[in-house]
Amino acid sequence: MYLADDEAALRDALGFLFAAHGLQVQAFDNGASLLDALAAASVALPACILLDVRMDPMSGLQVFDELRRRGNPLPVIFLSGHGDIAMAVDALKLGAFDFIEKPFHDAVLIERVRKALEACNEAVAHQSSARALLARIEGLSARERELMHHVAAGKLNKVIADEMHISVRTVEVHRSRVFAKLGVRSAAELATLLARTGL
Repeated sequence: MYLADDEAALRDALGFLFAAHGLQVQAFDNGASLLDALAAASVALPACILLDVRMDPMSGLQVFDELRRRGNPLPVIFLSGHGDIAMAVDALKLGAFDFIEKPFHDAVLIERVRKALEACNEAVAHQSSARALLARIEGLSARERELMHHVAAGKLNKVIADEMHISVRTVEVHRSRVFAKLGVRSAAELATLLARTGL
């Protein structure tokens, strides 16, 4: 987990709090240092980022914008003072995971951090599953990929045969191979699978 906050006392307190709950944290006194650290090293997952809204020279929102510009997928939790709530809500609309108002209860912060780490784990698992699925699709022949889209659209074998200028029997053979290679049992399952990949 990563923390950027310009209050040394808060960084120290959170370091002790997270350690007491078995959570490792790298703390930074400004957003630029955090960005440099994330760019320089591979990130051990799951992880999340805690950002103070008001920091100099980069605010938490500016750091968040830069993280998104770089395509950093880690969940971000904002730590905000009372006057910063409107900004934090705007950040949520832009994709931040959560925001916690200072002063906060330790138990609330730990719970939100754990939820962010769970979300990170789920995102990693989803990406891994999507990559595996794309690899299976790439393993299909060009003819099988073409037929796959017809089947996913719910077309009958006879219609597919006419449109692809092949026999119904050939459609049945290709259809069976596509289902086997992609691990699906119906056109509906195939359509759902393709929708997940954006194909």
